[in-house]
Amino acid sequence: MKIERFEDLRAWQLARELSNLVYDATEKGNFARDFELRNQIRAAAGSVMHNIAEGFDAGSDGEFILFLKYARRSASEVQSEIYLALDRKYLSPDLFQQIYDKATVTKKTINALIAYLRRSKASKRPATN
Repeated sequence: MKIERFEDLRAWQLARELSNLVYDATEKGNFARDFELRNQIRAAAGSVMHNIAEGFDAGSDGEFILFLKYARRSASEVQSEIYLALDRKYLSPDLFQQIYDKATVTKKTINALIAYLRRSKASKRPATN
């Protein structure tokens, strides 16, 4: 399959799923009333998908990789923040694990895309003797 739009990227699709999981988890109960944590985790989850999209149109593989690294860090931020949500009993252990696992799969997919772009970039370099 040829990638023509950021929506075609598996990493972006997973980031979208992660964002929706986070939004669903934060719209109920005490989590919905903890405005600071709720807004922070929503922003981090959105940042994962938005950085992938923004990087896709960055113009170079190197710049795209930079945005992918931002996306990966935002996924780690989501993982850290859900620990606090778990500690505050805003999330069940099962929902915590579901979000954590989705963030992990998203980060692994981002890592694979970074590796692909690095290999692709390396293969485009002229040979030196």
